[in-house]
Amino acid sequence: MSLSRPGLFVAGLIFLLTLGTLGAVALRAETGGGLSPADWAAVRFTVLQAFLSALFSVLLAIPVARALARRSFPGRGAVVTLLGAPFLLPVVVAVMGLLTVYGRRGWLGSVFAGLGLPPPDIYGLEGVVLAHVFFNLPLAARILLMGWLAIPAERFRLAAHLGAPVGRVLEGPMLRTLLPGAFLTIFLICLTSFAVALILGGGPRATTVELAIYQALRFEFDLGRAALLALIQFGLCAAAAALAFGIALPDAMGGGLDRTVRRWDGSRIVDALWIAAAALFLLVPLAAVALRGLGGLLEMPASVWAAAARSMAVALVSTALAMVLSLALALRDGRAAALAGVLPLAASPLVVGTGLFILVQPVMAPASVALPVTALVNALLTVPFAVRVLSPALRQIEARHGRLADALGLFGVARLRLVLLPRLRAPLGFAAGLAAALSMGDLGVITLFAGTGEATLPLEMYRLMGSYRTEAAAGAALLLVTLSFGLFWIFDRWGRRADAH
Repeated sequence: MSLSRPGLFVAGLIFLLTLGTLGAVALRAETGGGLSPADWAAVRFTVLQAFLSALFSVLLAIPVARALARRSFPGRGAVVTLLGAPFLLPVVVAVMGLLTVYGRRGWLGSVFAGLGLPPPDIYGLEGVVLAHVFFNLPLAARILLMGWLAIPAERFRLAAHLGAPVGRVLEGPMLRTLLPGAFLTIFLICLTSFAVALILGGGPRATTVELAIYQALRFEFDLGRAALLALIQFGLCAAAAALAFGIALPDAMGGGLDRTVRRWDGSRIVDALWIAAAALFLLVPLAAVALRGLGGLLEMPASVWAAAARSMAVALVSTALAMVLSLALALRDGRAAALAGVLPLAASPLVVGTGLFILVQPVMAPASVALPVTALVNALLTVPFAVRVLSPALRQIEARHGRLADALGLFGVARLRLVLLPRLRAPLGFAAGLAAALSMGDLGVITLFAGTGEATLPLEMYRLMGSYRTEAAAGAALLLVTLSFGLFWIFDRWGRRADAH
């Protein structure tokens, strides 16, 4: 059997789950009345918060990435690794950490009260943007850091020898190449951020389109309005995704000799301050979750442990499904597979969930399929990240061993089993860990489908926060982040063991 045939089937399945559910949404949408003023306010707020979040993320990432690129110090590797942690951190846990530090009754609020100042207000636009910057500043810094490290060391030597301004002749062209793509990528991520708006948003002036979809389904049961909003959300995401992929420019810096870059420009003190500020911004909320969660572990009800078991089951099923889908797409070349590999980025989880809810609701109780649907949607939305991990590794393996495999007559399943899979263990482990962690911490589609007995751990934690059982919620947060990072470590460790033998 050809290895490309499963990829074609998977591509069709992804088109069905994204465009098919969008079709169900379109058929249900009631366009006669149009959008209400509240709906237009949600659209404006969605675009505004995504724009501000992306803008602040990339602007603050520039000095942080530049400082990391031109300074060498003990612990630098740990700081760079820390920049990847928020991507794996469950959103609901990070929001709790931010509330513990910046909330009205948080650490900063206590300081303000001691100084006789009004407490900070983290709810609304300010809180949503703060949370998005917490998640996406590290992503922007990693993207820009790769750009800085890609500039050949010889260019910096030549600029220093000639007395040329490094910022104008080297850093400026690199930033003009990377900043638009980084901005639009973060803009797209913030458009589809549901949990942040659910906890820190709300109200007439701080409601995103996805939050309005959730409210229309769960509280008003207005399927027509939810469908219309889902079409609007898909349009916003599709436009942002098209711009993000279309605006990327090729790197014209040329190659170097991979020498260590020695920099003579800039202030060491200023660079140290930027690095320290970024590290504190990321570490303090995480430390707050850990400290508060330790005291709340004994306060957790039995429902938290049941929800944790459900989350683990959903994460493992979602991971297995995501790996099968991603590997099949990565093995198949062509436009259909390439489009299927990026289409889930344009399909918001709430849009796909709304379509599935509309299809399921006339046939059975949505709560009865809450966990399978959650696992399916989580797997679908992990595919673009996993494909980008597996595809370069597959191309490298084929370049090194493809001719020998052809000469030995290894094709189809035999080629996959004997040539590809043994050498794909490391990227497969990393991609599986990524998929498991993201699924474990997801608070999205499950909110549409779950009843009282189908809650996953993030949803159970959110319900505890909503009932003001903050200590129990803190314990659940610590359990959730431990399980999320633990799953990632187990899968990634399994993959990296291949390199040790």
